[in-house]
Amino acid sequence: MAWKTLDDMDLKGRLVLVRVDINVPVENGVVTDATRIEKIVPTVTDILAKGGKPVLLAHFGRPKGQEVPEMSLRPLVPALTEALGVPVKFAGATIGGEAKTAVSELQEGEVLLLENTRFDPGEEKNDAMFAASLAALGEIYCNDAFSAAHRAHASTEALAKLLPSCAGRLMEAELKALEAALGTPDRPVAAVVGGAKVSTKIDLLSNLVRKVDYLVIGGGMANTFLLAQGHEIGTSLAEREMTDTALDILARAGEAGCEIVLPVDVVAATAFKAQAPHVTVAADACPADHMILDAGPGSVARIAEVFEASKTLIWNGPLGAFEIAPFDAATNAAAAKAAELTEAGALVSVAGGGDTVSALNRADAADRFTYISTAGGAFLEWMEGKTLPGVAALGA
Repeated sequence: MAWKTLDDMDLKGRLVLVRVDINVPVENGVVTDATRIEKIVPTVTDILAKGGKPVLLAHFGRPKGQEVPEMSLRPLVPALTEALGVPVKFAGATIGGEAKTAVSELQEGEVLLLENTRFDPGEEKNDAMFAASLAALGEIYCNDAFSAAHRAHASTEALAKLLPSCAGRLMEAELKALEAALGTPDRPVAAVVGGAKVSTKIDLLSNLVRKVDYLVIGGGMANTFLLAQGHEIGTSLAEREMTDTALDILARAGEAGCEIVLPVDVVAATAFKAQAPHVTVAADACPADHMILDAGPGSVARIAEVFEASKTLIWNGPLGAFEIAPFDAATNAAAAKAAELTEAGALVSVAGGGDTVSALNRADAADRFTYISTAGGAFLEWMEGKTLPGVAALGA
């Protein structure tokens, strides 16, 4: 799908409504992790450099259409000012008189942050009147919030259809990386999908078996597949009611020519705790009083072979209980292998969603992947093959 970027827009002297994701953690009125704020710097800086006047639209928390003082965006102004290095003004409203006045007074070289979009019930309802009120504040719309692109909200979807629209630098990078990974990838393509439950990732697995050449399944999900194949899994986490679904996915993968890679050996313990006494056994030989907490070294070796045979990798979810040693070993080793191949130019690696970023950071591998998406739900829905309203609207 074609979409415009900031390079396609004439921004000189124009008011640019920029949808950003700055839903950052705040404690006692102070931002404790400014990562998401730092991610928007390239977009805002480019708009300023082109002579545009950035007006930031953002949500914070889940106020459900009510004005909740502790969910105001006002405390973010100091962190934004520090990150952007320019004056950041704040308006205590998203639309209406106060917002209009603040926009009219915005000078070149300044940035304006409007109040939490979700304070208005029209935001999450994708209300046309609310979107029109937002559109009246600017001349160009720029969406830099891929992480909110799976929501059909007024500031992510309806607004994009009312003004000349483009993707910001973060959105642009995300879309290019995702297109390279699953749109028109270099083959063979491998996917790693981990996590606890098959039930939450049925759509994901069903889509991937039609799109990838290898599908590595890890975490608690792998236990459900092993159980479906008739293997004893002791006291392991599994969804016993999902075994028929697992068998169906295995069958569909076979029809599509996708090889599903399950553990051939596992690391099991009697307790879920750090440094618990553990054994490494074949995947079909878990002791009755043990739980599977990680893939074994034989499994890691097979995964490494898959990575070496592939040209593109998509990763979502850990291979084991990555939060506690030694059950982080498989995730760490596989991540290191993917990073090594990426650095060597042999693999395009894209990862994202939930625990994935934490797991790869713990493995010291995230910085060596081609692209790491910080988007949770949007990344997963993209992997599921779903249309993201906020992205589709940019091509309208």
